[in-house]
Amino acid sequence: MRKTILLSLLASLAFAETYSIDSAHTAANFAVRHMMVSNVRGQLGKVTGTIQYDPKNLSASKVSATIDLNGINTSEPKRDAHLKSADFFDIATHPTITFEGTKWWKEGKQTKVGGQLTIHGVTKPAVLDVEISPVLKSAQGSRIGAQATTKLNRKDFGLTWNQALDAGGVAIGDEVQVIIDLEAINQ
Repeated sequence: MRKTILLSLLASLAFAETYSIDSAHTAANFAVRHMMVSNVRGQLGKVTGTIQYDPKNLSASKVSATIDLNGINTSEPKRDAHLKSADFFDIATHPTITFEGTKWWKEGKQTKVGGQLTIHGVTKPAVLDVEISPVLKSAQGSRIGAQATTKLNRKDFGLTWNQALDAGGVAIGDEVQVIIDLEAINQ
């Protein structure tokens, strides 16, 4: 009887599945205030990585993601070149952004993922608000989708370049909104 109960319990447990981020269906976007009157939006670059996801035991879940900053695109080539320069990301020295998310939890209906975010060679704790789609099972493998959002102060990561405006204020706001839409597959 004990063996039957134990086997039944083990059968009901879910285990974390490993998914590879599908770069073709994933985008890391940002928005930052420009001249204190509008937002500039852009893409940071190609996203790669893995997700270990267990919807029944979030504490067993993990994510490791890398964004290649060579792909920065704001639809303005001069601005893109400036963002890649030593004034900002200095991609010759720091070509990627990385996130290692090791703590997953729920706050109400909201999933939170905490971990270490490295930008411009500076590593700080960060928390992402994440909406996760249900797992889709198909002949090509299981797929999940998610949208992760956070707000960061760019100066916390050594991105301090700015320009004072004659009319007052500065050219670039400190707060950056990050929105990552991703799809991942388990084959």
